[in-house]
Amino acid sequence: MPDRVYLDWNATTPLRPEARAAMLAAYELIGNPSSVHAEGREARRLVEDARATLAAAVGALPRNVVFTSAGTEANALALSPGLKGPSGGPVQRLLVSAVEHASVLAGGRFPADMIGRVRVTRSGVIDLDHLKALLSDGRPALVSVMVANNETGALQPVAEAAGIVHEAGGLLHVDAIQAFGKIAFNINAVGADLATFSGHKIGGPKGIGALVVAEGIAGLEPVLRGGGQELNRRAGTENVAGIAGFGAAVRVALQALPEDAERMATLRDRLENGIRAIAGATVFADDVRRLPNTTLFTAPGLKAETAVIGFDLEGVAVSSGSACSSGKVQPSHVLSAMGYDAAVAQGAVRLSLGWSTEPDDINRALEAWRKLGNTLLRG
Repeated sequence: MPDRVYLDWNATTPLRPEARAAMLAAYELIGNPSSVHAEGREARRLVEDARATLAAAVGALPRNVVFTSAGTEANALALSPGLKGPSGGPVQRLLVSAVEHASVLAGGRFPADMIGRVRVTRSGVIDLDHLKALLSDGRPALVSVMVANNETGALQPVAEAAGIVHEAGGLLHVDAIQAFGKIAFNINAVGADLATFSGHKIGGPKGIGALVVAEGIAGLEPVLRGGGQELNRRAGTENVAGIAGFGAAVRVALQALPEDAERMATLRDRLENGIRAIAGATVFADDVRRLPNTTLFTAPGLKAETAVIGFDLEGVAVSSGSACSSGKVQPSHVLSAMGYDAAVAQGAVRLSLGWSTEPDDINRALEAWRKLGNTLLRG
């Protein structure tokens, strides 16, 4: 849209030109990727090229990449009772950090009485001592910890968590959806057994995600059953165009990663300095390592839904730290888990930057915040 500033990249990113081109080329193909004729083989080639691209990007083997309809489905597939590692028995329960995405908090296929939550600190970082205590009873667990929080941007100590989980005979799933493409990620380096990804967070299309499984992990039960696609792990004809666009986005995002991350961090810091100077604003989780592009803030008396509308009227797209369900605004579960009361949690506003964010976009956002600070908070 003309003359607008988009600062909601954590919700979804624009489609990269390279991804769009890859998708348009895929739409020209006739064949089903499961067919053995030449047309089918050409479609299969696009799928397998993208699979190899994602595998190489995260340090996995192509045969251990499963394409899904979205990150939510990938998380549901990962949270599978009966998973077991190379030397252990099946997991008997699920432990999730209290700040996970809703698709993880839902627990996948685990029944409610087999799901526990791990506390986080005031900064939104998982409490490793609490994790150790929960694992001390000896029952092997699948533990799910996101690499980076989608609201605060706080980075979790996933490598340390992996060591604790593995020592207790469990497995670690990491939701890397918000982190991938913004910081370096390697499934082996962090010690994860399963990791999930989403195309539209890195410039790929909406409606495509992936689960990556470490070598030697067994017991993954399909969510969708039927045909033998994705090595019998996810039935249904593959979304060839979406997969091709996902693969193209992965290639571009990783090539641009170091420079983009540094530039976004510089812009974010300038944004936060300007935000703090107005109306006594506070930035959440600014005392821990965060994504280079994410700012979640509030100010005394601020109502997030009003602020989001105010930013929008000024031509700046931002989002709220609160989730809307059936027309009723609920406090952010992330901030509630961090120990903030409902009034604070309902006043959180998130701004998230991307590869095309410019210094003038930051100027526009700060000018909008100055106006809001004067009108909303000072009467």
